[in-house]
Amino acid sequence: MEENNSAAETAAPKKRKKAPFILAGLLLIGGIYATRTYIWNKHHETTEDAQLEGNISPVLPRISGYVNEIRFEDNQFVHKGDTLIVLDDRDLQIKVLQAEAALKNAEATVEVVKSGTGTASATVATAKSSVDLANVALSSANTDYARYDALLKEHAVTQAQFDAVKTVRDGAMSQVDVAKKQYDAAVKTLDAATEQIAVANSVVDQRKADLDYAKLQLSYAVITATMDGQVSKKNVQPGQYVSAGQALFSIVDETSMWVVANFKETQLADMNVGQSVEVKVDAYGDDPISGEVASFSGATGARFALLPPDNSTGNFVKVVQRVPVKILIKADKSVIQKLRPGMSVSVVVNIDDKGK
Repeated sequence: MEENNSAAETAAPKKRKKAPFILAGLLLIGGIYATRTYIWNKHHETTEDAQLEGNISPVLPRISGYVNEIRFEDNQFVHKGDTLIVLDDRDLQIKVLQAEAALKNAEATVEVVKSGTGTASATVATAKSSVDLANVALSSANTDYARYDALLKEHAVTQAQFDAVKTVRDGAMSQVDVAKKQYDAAVKTLDAATEQIAVANSVVDQRKADLDYAKLQLSYAVITATMDGQVSKKNVQPGQYVSAGQALFSIVDETSMWVVANFKETQLADMNVGQSVEVKVDAYGDDPISGEVASFSGATGARFALLPPDNSTGNFVKVVQRVPVKILIKADKSVIQKLRPGMSVSVVVNIDDKGK
């Protein structure tokens, strides 16, 4: 018993002698860690208020109608141009047939008007010939009148003969007036027919536009993928009536992904576009993904809120604001395809990098 007590008494001074060294070691390790952390923080800016973003394209029908077919499953990968939904298009096909019939009718009207124009042109030519013939007859009558007038003065012809020649001359003059009026009327008829052709052609153009519009509306009955990606948030069933502009589903582009990191305004002093970034995705452990600062938002996140804060009411409290920063991801396609918009990430910006 006495030997045990003496051993304990001997060990106690040894422990007391080691305690200062242990404490000094701990303080040294803590100092080194604090120093390294301080130096690291002087050269980096970091935040966990960040998430992945990507191109999410909502698919909206351009026309209303009943759903005939759905050719995809939720979360299925599709390619641009793939047919995804087919709407009932029977009424649209009827409208196309109606537009085609209206176009044929308008084209037939143009042909009828053109034939009328041909008739009017022939009438103008005939009237012109009548004017020419009347002018020839008048010229001959004027010549006879002048000759008989001279003979009458010499008493070589009787007054009755002179009066007969004068009557012929007057009749020829009247014929010229009548022929000219008929010619003018024929020209006006031709002009009117020509204008009718222009009107008929404009109707044809209108009917062509109506047909193109009907065919365009018919094409909207087939809804296709707007880009390569994964179909998500399916909200449509066969037989359902959908309205134009109704969100049916979304397509997520798996090849285009970036990070929006909300840095405090006090962290932005040394940050520049082009600086290198390390991105760690919470879902995939600590393996970092390379990135690059792409741009800074034009305003703080609070400015874009539905109800921006109004600091003019007298109850102002200073709050450090955050500015969204867009960070491009530089990684292989296989890595990017694992990422999903909305995932939480943490980012580290190397502010020693001069950027662009």
